Amino acid sequence: MAKILILTAGYGEGHNSAARALQAAFNEQPGIEAELIDLFALRAPRLNNISRRGYINLINTAPKIWSWIYRWLDQSSLVPHLFRALGSHRELLAQLIKEKRPVALVSTYPVYPWLLNQLQREGRVTCPQFTVVTDALTINSLWYRARSDGWFVTDHDSAAFLRTKGLPEAKLHVSGFPVALGFADRPSHWQPTEPSKESSFRFKILFMINSSRSSALKIARALLQQSDWHITFTAGRDERLQQELMEMAKSAPAHAEVLGWTNRIPELLMTHHVVISKAGGATTQESINALCPLLVSQIVPGQEEGNYELIRRNEAGTLAETPEEIVAALQRAFAHDAALWLHWRKNLRRIAQPAAARQIATTVLKQTGQVQSRPPEKKSARPEKSRSEISTVSP
Repeated sequence: MAKILILTAGYGEGHNSAARALQAAFNEQPGIEAELIDLFALRAPRLNNISRRGYINLINTAPKIWSWIYRWLDQSSLVPHLFRALGSHRELLAQLIKEKRPVALVSTYPVYPWLLNQLQREGRVTCPQFTVVTDALTINSLWYRARSDGWFVTDHDSAAFLRTKGLPEAKLHVSGFPVALGFADRPSHWQPTEPSKESSFRFKILFMINSSRSSALKIARALLQQSDWHITFTAGRDERLQQELMEMAKSAPAHAEVLGWTNRIPELLMTHHVVISKAGGATTQESINALCPLLVSQIVPGQEEGNYELIRRNEAGTLAETPEEIVAALQRAFAHDAALWLHWRKNLRRIAQPAAARQIATTVLKQTGQVQSRPPEKKSARPEKSRSEISTVSP
């Protein structure tokens, strides 16, 4: 059994989301076993949890400070010295590679190529390593300043940007972002209802909450005033927020469904007309591949600027940051027989690449000589039973 190691980290959901999709795609291939490695969680789990919480708190409460850090990482010549300080992490990575003997290494987090380059110089890593870039358009130089045997990017504009930075054409692959395989294996009934003038028709809006509680509640209150809309809220693991939303929805004009943590996100995106969320890497790419236009409610400076630009440039959604702007944007999208919504959805069909994870897996295996003997079997897109408690509130 040939082993593939997929290297990821929990600083932003995009890295882990891409890694999980790639693992599933590799494991479809005969004779291949893919394993996820989060070196930071393995090396120092308590410190990793603290630093992850600090990162989330920083981008939500002090975005200007994070923007400065992001620009410094992009431009500073001191970055290589910074990563040399991760000696114990590098040693653990070398130990894991020696023990597991992978035929290829695939990174979805930009720190790993720097560690691997040092190990390669020392002769301790001999297998090829590939980089899956989870950012779009505004790509931090951390992704490309370290050597790699191949870079996989989300779109042609991102590839063009990397060419200007001197990356060789032969090593650049426009694959798309590796989203869950369920997007490629979409059941025919996972579609939003076609717009209708019937009195019973409701536009379905998904609000994926990943901003502060106060901001989320203000947006929710505005959405719930629209009697011809169906609102689905995902509150994650915040039980207090979930209860507040349920109470708010009880007497509201709109129909509402309040979810806690759920693994139904692909299904929800594919069956709703619009999603409201911040421009995270995973959320942006999942909305694209679900053909669900994105209303961007928040942009974290740095990595998320490119994600929004991808939406803006392709006319596949819009920016709406306040409750008033969000309601107005939705009303424009649904006006005149949903003309703007249909335009957005048409553009999404043009740029969607739902089979990206399989394409990346196939390319890596070909380049490492692991030729498949038979086509992978497609699996059902139906998710496992959700571990979340789902509450439905009707007016």
